Amino acid sequence: MLAFWQTAVKNRDLILQSLGRHLMICAAALCLGVLVAVPAGIALSRRPRAAARILAVFSVINTIPSIVLLGLAMILFGLGFAPSVAVLFLYSLLPILRGTYAGLTGVDPKYVKAATGMGMNPRQLLQHVRLPLALPALLTGIRLSAIYVISWATLAAFIGGGGLGDVIWMGLQSYNFPLVFCGTIPAIVLALLASALFNRLIRLAQKHVREEVRR
Repeated sequence: MLAFWQTAVKNRDLILQSLGRHLMICAAALCLGVLVAVPAGIALSRRPRAAARILAVFSVINTIPSIVLLGLAMILFGLGFAPSVAVLFLYSLLPILRGTYAGLTGVDPKYVKAATGMGMNPRQLLQHVRLPLALPALLTGIRLSAIYVISWATLAAFIGGGGLGDVIWMGLQSYNFPLVFCGTIPAIVLALLASALFNRLIRLAQKHVREEVRR
């Protein structure tokens, strides 16, 4: 434990710089995933047959080893930030797609029917009824995606993306295991913090849904 703290203090600039880079990669990939997967999930909720095929395709993509996709991205985009974000973006899509699709298709038809009877058009139904009721499932998908992205971002070091993977790789190369822990522990803490944050948001969304249903 003493060796870990001594190594952390000695390499604090490297660790902080790598942590910042890690956060940038994860935030970019997750934001892109949300911007693409949420509208796609909304569209798929209206086409169940197409949804089954598309979700199956993305399930296959998620089974491809990340190092393979990183190698392919390196060939297509070169080294650095862009290929790292591209691969993590692909991995982020499936949980958000599933969460959005499951949340929207799981909305009780009676609420949709009641809102339709009040004169709401499809856009208003989506905005005021379906999306608010689907929000807990949607946030659950984003939570899973965030945890995956934070974990897999450590592999970005292999293609020059930087992040905490750089610290881990430097420690492995020099057999400096305290330095390895200086990279792995912040990554674990980031994943736990993201999980706790989204769990809090999910509970707030569930509370909001219960209050809306009672009205």
